[in-house]
Amino acid sequence: MTVDLSVSSSEQGAVTIVHVAGEIDVYTAPLLREVLDKQVAAGRTNLVVDLENVTFMDSTGLGVLVGRLKLVRGQNGSLRIVSAQDRILKVFKITGLDKVFHIYPSVDEATAASHA
Repeated sequence: MTVDLSVSSSEQGAVTIVHVAGEIDVYTAPLLREVLDKQVAAGRTNLVVDLENVTFMDSTGLGVLVGRLKLVRGQNGSLRIVSAQDRILKVFKITGLDKVFHIYPSVDEATAASHA
């Protein structure tokens, strides 16, 4: 079983951008959780999660994002989502999480919003 997910991060000022590519499902979600948890543990609580190269995300992936959102909010941080893909946005809309997360069409817009 190969893990069809890659997660990397970069920093832009006080914002940490987590770049995710591939499929987020029950098998790969723990990797995403681990990377996000490491960022938060390191005190990086102003996160932008770039899902632009994600081809699939199920409820497990959403669960990881919701859990991390609660975690960073508890530390006065933020977690913004980047995706302009209908199939990913649809998952947020169907679950009503488009009302919970701030979703931006580009990393630039998400990072600009975090400075506002």
